[in-house]
Amino acid sequence: MEEDKSNTVIMMQDVRKIYKMGDTEVHALRGISFSIKKGEAVSIMGPSGSGKSTCMNMIGCLDRPTSGIVKIGGKETAKMNEKELALLRNKTIGFVFQQYHLLPGMNVLENVMLPLRYQGIDKGQRAKMAKEALELVQMENRMQHRPSELSGGQKQRVAIARAMVTKPDIILADEPTGALDSKTGLQVLKLFREINQAGTTIVIVTHDPGIGASTDRCIRIFDGNIQSDKMQKAILPFEEEDNSGKGNDGKDSDQKKLNDNIKKEGKNA
Repeated sequence: MEEDKSNTVIMMQDVRKIYKMGDTEVHALRGISFSIKKGEAVSIMGPSGSGKSTCMNMIGCLDRPTSGIVKIGGKETAKMNEKELALLRNKTIGFVFQQYHLLPGMNVLENVMLPLRYQGIDKGQRAKMAKEALELVQMENRMQHRPSELSGGQKQRVAIARAMVTKPDIILADEPTGALDSKTGLQVLKLFREINQAGTTIVIVTHDPGIGASTDRCIRIFDGNIQSDKMQKAILPFEEEDNSGKGNDGKDSDQKKLNDNIKKEGKNA
């Protein structure tokens, strides 16, 4: 059955990326293929050195493949110049980073307004759109604060508002809970779920199995290859279990199993 390409926002076909370091060639991606449809919530998971960050750079139009095809919003990135790529990034993709990347010299409202400046939108409209985005993440009462006056969770909410303000088709998040405690991280993941349920495609790049379990689909990458690509029942890490911690069949619930695995990994770290 042929895939409906009109609904595909991300497509990678036999993508290879080779970095040359002196006489050495590093094969970061070894011919990976997958597509992501509009409205999906997908995690791309793998350990350090697996190729997941290179994959993220391809999706984010920050790098070009050595060979193969990458299409974002139906446009083949290898055929675009730097100006065209910058425009595609600004209009199609909202970025969320582990370390927030908020500008310290600007207040919250100004940080969220910034991506709109590059779209040529006038200042009054930029402020209106930024306020609406901040309301969605419940940060409207911190608009005049500087990043240094915010907690980690508040900074990440502002970063998510900045990613959303251009109304992109895709939110691309790189380890978005990595600098947060488990309770605040859970709140951020719930926010991503709400954004996804409103129709925005969410792609989360992570090494953390707990974060990988929070999406409806998980693509696992190892040594530059796709190890698995599966649909799954999304479970948020450290969400409360019922009192028994048991499912209908009397066995440990999926939620309890996930929480126990995360705790075990934390002890072994």
